[in-house]
Amino acid sequence: MNEIESFLAAKTYAVAGASARTHKYGYKVFKALLAADRETYPLNPVTEEIDGHKAYPKIADLPVVPESLSIITPPEVTRQVVADAIAAGVKHIWMQPGAEDGEASASAREAGINVIDDGSCVLVLLARN
Repeated sequence: MNEIESFLAAKTYAVAGASARTHKYGYKVFKALLAADRETYPLNPVTEEIDGHKAYPKIADLPVVPESLSIITPPEVTRQVVADAIAAGVKHIWMQPGAEDGEASASAREAGINVIDDGSCVLVLLARN
């Protein structure tokens, strides 16, 4: 199984940067994972709810540790999200285009996490499955 297949084989997901604004990429990724019948939690420190789903400020606040984490945040935010993911025990991280941060990627890989940070997009992959 390659990195992307491993990410998509997870049972639980979180989307850092999930948004209640329907035109935003964070909203589209969150909704696409839900539409693909994946247990998905939105992470957003300033939004309480996204389409009827409780939003959580950070990974430590989630009711479960997600196996896979999709990140749609600015790179400077990505660093903290990845540090939180490492501390929580997340197994797979996918930095969506624009969220990539070299320092965060290196830290996650050193922690043994499967990292996707090559510019590929989860929406494209979900559309194929």
